[in-house]
Amino acid sequence: MKVLVDENLPPALARSLNALFNGKHDIIHVRERYGPGVTDLQWIRELSAEGRWVVLSGDRRITRNKAEYNAFRASHLVGFFLSKGLYKSPLVKQMERILALWQTIEAQSALVQGGAMFELPMSSTRIKQI
Repeated sequence: MKVLVDENLPPALARSLNALFNGKHDIIHVRERYGPGVTDLQWIRELSAEGRWVVLSGDRRITRNKAEYNAFRASHLVGFFLSKGLYKSPLVKQMERILALWQTIEAQSALVQGGAMFELPMSSTRIKQI
């Protein structure tokens, strides 16, 4: 699985996940791929043109901004967005929850069409479709 970690989460999270899943998944931070300041619309369109990508994001604005929402929904991407509480949590808690939900992320991303969006919860093991 190819995974992009967005601008609202630290590059260290992407590097840690990439090291952990080396050989099984390719995980990269948006800044490593595009440099700082790339717009959401730009990376959504470019990654979608490449095919299936999974996006880990702390940017819930994508789910509310009409242009970004429509671009994501029309894409080949599958998004997993941290819940508000999880986004405000320390990095260690975010990483703990992502790892606890990793098998669910893998399974869900294989089952759904591109453009699907899910919320990663603070404590539950069930993800919610957005």
